[in-house]
Amino acid sequence: MVNQDIISGDIELLADKIKILNQAKTPPFEIDKDTSNIDEELRFKYRYLDIRSSRVTENITLRHNTVKFIRDYLDEKGFRDIETPYLTKSTPEGAREFIIPSRLYPGEFYVLPQSPQQFKQLLMVAGIERYYQIARCFRDEDQRGDRQPEFTQLDIEMSFIEQEDILEFIENMMIQLVKKIVPNKKISEIPFPRIKYSDAIKEHDTDKPDLRKDKDDNKELAFAWIINPPLFKYSQTDKKLVSSHHPFTMPDENDLSMLDDQPENVRAHSYDLVLNGYEIAGGSIRIHNKDLQSKIFRILNLADDEVSRRFGHMLEALEFGAPPHGGIAAGIDRIVAILANEKVIREVIVFPKTGDARDLMMGAPSYVSEKQLKDVHIHLAANAKGKALKNTDTTTNE
Repeated sequence: MVNQDIISGDIELLADKIKILNQAKTPPFEIDKDTSNIDEELRFKYRYLDIRSSRVTENITLRHNTVKFIRDYLDEKGFRDIETPYLTKSTPEGAREFIIPSRLYPGEFYVLPQSPQQFKQLLMVAGIERYYQIARCFRDEDQRGDRQPEFTQLDIEMSFIEQEDILEFIENMMIQLVKKIVPNKKISEIPFPRIKYSDAIKEHDTDKPDLRKDKDDNKELAFAWIINPPLFKYSQTDKKLVSSHHPFTMPDENDLSMLDDQPENVRAHSYDLVLNGYEIAGGSIRIHNKDLQSKIFRILNLADDEVSRRFGHMLEALEFGAPPHGGIAAGIDRIVAILANEKVIREVIVFPKTGDARDLMMGAPSYVSEKQLKDVHIHLAANAKGKALKNTDTTTNE
């Protein structure tokens, strides 16, 4: 009676009795097949059923194995896993932040962090020389197909290192990860190619080149480092220079003389790791000198009071003997998606948002009651208030 066409085909059971534990409705789609062709909104509304399919289950298992490998690898190398706050201060570094009103301090707000960037640098000042975290990050971005408002990254920072140290360390970790977790895949070139940013733009017209010999070969992994990008870029929106990476990035020592009169030509001590046409990690050597950091803020045309309000804690910390340090952040969602041969990161996130940032399963975002708004000292604009009243039960006991 063996049937190799089904999962349990080599097992036969003889039941003495059957007890029904719970009745089950007919699922809205077939879960014993690949669900990738099912309408995404339907799948995400019933994500707990979608997870029953073998493809999604395998993606979740691959994600678990990948994160476990990274944790074990870093633990063995003397890193400490440290959690940093999720409720923090607004210090915009690029994308919009999710803001959280304070009930205890009317008119004041926390934000959810876009990254643990400042905390991990402060840990270097604190003498924690090797830090890592599998960190949740939050960005209130406009609708972009393969972005999520919350995502997971591997966050790393090290003291008393140079750029070469970080590149070699991460490269070795990725090589070992591939060998252990996806041994059926092949890295096309070791050591990873290192391409100057200017050369990548000139030769590939992108800073995320896909270097695979066969672009359709999912088993080929083509890693490459993109190095020496510009420290600043000109923002058409803001009509001024802004940081290409973030304002704590160390300028290339060979270009320091150009900071005053040619800042747009200064290269950064930063680096991106790309894989099969996607950026999967990015980092930099950090500024550890207060005077240089203050100068960068001036070049960015930040007023003294704004610098003090947004970054005063960082400048003060640099006065207490900050070591040379640097780090990198790698996108767990993107890495696992590539290893799983998935085109979008949503397929490797257990409970993802849609491309337009909605949680169809839970029904979020949603309106809240007037009492909840009153508790946090928020008054809705007239047009939003009408919608909220229609969509909330204000009589619910809190």
